[in-house]
Amino acid sequence: MDDLEKAILLASDSPAAAAASPAVRAEALAFCARARDESPPSSLLHLCLSGLASSPHAHVHFWCLQSLHDALLRRRLVLPDDIALLRSSLLSLALSSNAASPPFLRNKLAQLIALLIRLEYPHVYPSYFLDLVPPSPPQPGPTDMFARVLISLDDDLLSQEYPRNAEEASDAGRVKDAMRAQCVPQIARHWQEAALSLRAADPAVAAVALDAARRCISWIDVSLVANDLFVPLLFDIALSPGSVAPLAAAAVWCLSAVAAKRMDARAKVALLRSLLAAQQGFGSPDSGLKMAPLVTAYAVEALECYRKLGFSDPDGAAAMEMLEEVLPGVFAAAESCDDDDVDSGSVLEFLSGYVSTMKAPSEKQLGHLGRILEVVRVQMSYDPVYRGHLDVLDKIGKEEEDLMSEQRKDLVALFRSICRVAPSATQLFIRGLLMTALSSAEVSVEDVEITLTLFYRLGEIVGEEEIRNGTGLLREIVPLLLSARFSCHTHRLVALVYLETITRYIKFIQENVQYVPHLLWVFLDERGIHHQNAHVSRRAGYLFMRAVKLLKAKLAPYLDTILQHLQDVLGQFTAMDWTNKDVKLSSSEDGSQIFEAVGLLISIEEVSPDKQVQCLTALLNPLCQQIESLVMDAKTQGLEESSPRAISLQQIVVALNMISKGFNERLVMGSRPTLGVMFKKTLDVVLQVLISFPNVKPLRSKIISFLHRMVEILGISVLPCIPIALRQLVVDNEAKDMVEFLVLINQIICKFKSSASAILEDVFPAIASHLSVILSQDAFSNGPAGSTEEMRELQELQRTLYTFLYDIATHDLSTVLLTPSCRHYLETIMPLLLFTSCSHKDIPLRKVCVQIFVNLIKDWCSSSKVEDKLPGFRMFMIEKFATGCCLHSVLDKSFNLRDANSVRLNQPYNIATLD
Repeated sequence: MDDLEKAILLASDSPAAAAASPAVRAEALAFCARARDESPPSSLLHLCLSGLASSPHAHVHFWCLQSLHDALLRRRLVLPDDIALLRSSLLSLALSSNAASPPFLRNKLAQLIALLIRLEYPHVYPSYFLDLVPPSPPQPGPTDMFARVLISLDDDLLSQEYPRNAEEASDAGRVKDAMRAQCVPQIARHWQEAALSLRAADPAVAAVALDAARRCISWIDVSLVANDLFVPLLFDIALSPGSVAPLAAAAVWCLSAVAAKRMDARAKVALLRSLLAAQQGFGSPDSGLKMAPLVTAYAVEALECYRKLGFSDPDGAAAMEMLEEVLPGVFAAAESCDDDDVDSGSVLEFLSGYVSTMKAPSEKQLGHLGRILEVVRVQMSYDPVYRGHLDVLDKIGKEEEDLMSEQRKDLVALFRSICRVAPSATQLFIRGLLMTALSSAEVSVEDVEITLTLFYRLGEIVGEEEIRNGTGLLREIVPLLLSARFSCHTHRLVALVYLETITRYIKFIQENVQYVPHLLWVFLDERGIHHQNAHVSRRAGYLFMRAVKLLKAKLAPYLDTILQHLQDVLGQFTAMDWTNKDVKLSSSEDGSQIFEAVGLLISIEEVSPDKQVQCLTALLNPLCQQIESLVMDAKTQGLEESSPRAISLQQIVVALNMISKGFNERLVMGSRPTLGVMFKKTLDVVLQVLISFPNVKPLRSKIISFLHRMVEILGISVLPCIPIALRQLVVDNEAKDMVEFLVLINQIICKFKSSASAILEDVFPAIASHLSVILSQDAFSNGPAGSTEEMRELQELQRTLYTFLYDIATHDLSTVLLTPSCRHYLETIMPLLLFTSCSHKDIPLRKVCVQIFVNLIKDWCSSSKVEDKLPGFRMFMIEKFATGCCLHSVLDKSFNLRDANSVRLNQPYNIATLD
């Protein structure tokens, strides 16, 4: 044993190990492993028992207990004599255990005894608990050891909180049944005596004993604990100022287990009534703070009894009365959500259940709902500790914002329930919060933020008609909010939720136009677009654009005022250094939405033509001049993709694109043609950028987006400009660039149909030759490479190509493919179409290709004796398409007739065959 003891000490975290070299420690670990795994079971048993008896070192004791536990668990120790020796030795150790010995040793000894109980009780050795229950009066050592055995037994076998297999469930049932029949009353008396005698002498041991009791209450006769002696004692321990915190908490959790004991609803009502009678002021706020788990469990059980029995049943009505008696304590517990003893999830679940029972709340219940709203407000509020982080939104602030967003989900659901049950009371509550926030110069960021957040959430529940009409207190609250200026309005959180809330109730302003000026100032002053925080300013720009879309004509009288106050912001957007990482925010809210809002305002038909021309000139001319200046500089100095000059050009094109979103073809080419001329001149300027720098990919993408808009609003007049752009766009393209290009071509085809034939004839050879290099029949790989980004881009390109060919075939443009300059490329395109029609794994894409062939058959194959437009095409369709697609592919095992897409694909196959 001496060598083993030295090895154990070297392998552990003892002082001897700290001085040893890694090689020596590794050798010691190997020695211990051989002793544990290679010794005969009986030899290992005697070796470990000798170490427990003779060694003074706790590390040696732990190794011996752990080795015995492993041997017993793996069924290495099976001989009856060995088991009997182990049992007697362990029980002797337990009964002589000193409460001052290291907890990890007592826990390991308890775990080993619990395993023996599982294996032997009661059929082999029925006296485990009779031997282990300490005699009266309880002493700290044996009491602590017995409690730890019960706790280990609960953790490893009896508790239903952990998933158990069938064998474990059977063993647990056997042990519980035997204990109920033999010794549970004796054990319950021991718990009571231990709590009474050790609460002052050794409160730590008393707390462990009560923890063991709590774990057993769910499966023993509850009257053994819920009686006139034990319950008052537990209340006294829980509420006594002299009780140390762990002991008081253990008493509370014991009482909570009593309240949560499963039983018939009527028996539960009697049990709850007895708990209420056992302690004066049980439901008081003070009790809620000191006994939060108990008060919450009591309320949950009372509510469940009420739900099962109903208010018409006397016991059901009594359950509701008892519930309402403890509600002050529940509210106090809920409001102290930072207390570690309070399970906020359980409290929230109860409150949600309680609110769901209400249909037409009484005055008393309305008072309770007010308290619940206050609980929601408190638990949804940010901690002031994070105020600075949330303002600058650094890493800590972002984490706290994400955490709060998740935490608020259930609270918001509860708030919505209250809104539905008591809308007037909810509005009154929010009005009070808002009045308090407005009347105090020292109101906190957190209080204002939660006030506005709750008002915003109210807007999700209130119907659009109610908002529009200002139902209830909304007619008072919304105007109050429009003119509000909080002392903490500079904080990012407050400013953002303020703007979101204003936008939520904007339909009220739509019906009450006298508040339009107030709304405009919200967005135009330092509360909105001119806010010092860039996040707020840009979000305000986006929300202002949404407001303009909704109010539009109602804003026409204020056009000059709006443009005057936005002039500096519009100029800053194109002058900003976008290479600076500090100004880069969400791409969806980069500040460009202000240009869209201005474009929408100018395009309002109530604005006179002269005024529109004047305003649009003031917008477009400076931007075009900036482009011309930047292009001139770039031609002499060069233009790198990530250079400030290139990014400035991108932002200007974005601004022009956003302005154009407010206009449509009917306006600029019909009723106000002067506007069309202005946009045409702007397009000419932008095309000069593309001509000069066709290979700057990010800039090129922005120009393509602008071209999409010009096609939409300039109509047929844009066609002369298109070839210039397309010639620049078709060269030096990768797969994703070609996708952008083809999407533009598809728009032109769908918009202009046969009018685009000359353009298509001019550009098709370049498209076909370029795509024949990029694409092949195996572009849709099923192998490992099919998941790479490059392969996904190729697949997207192929889908876009087939859309392009489909648009040609369905818009009377198939004759373009027969022209001398284009016909040559059919030799590449037709096999690719055929392959996809027959074999592609994407059934909807196969259908598109089949439909292309169907339309080409109609266009090129005459039913009369007139010669076909494309010699050989009819034979190709009969020999290749009809057999390969209409027959063989349908018979292929990959063609599933139970799949709806496959069935739909079969229809064009049939049409093609008939044709």
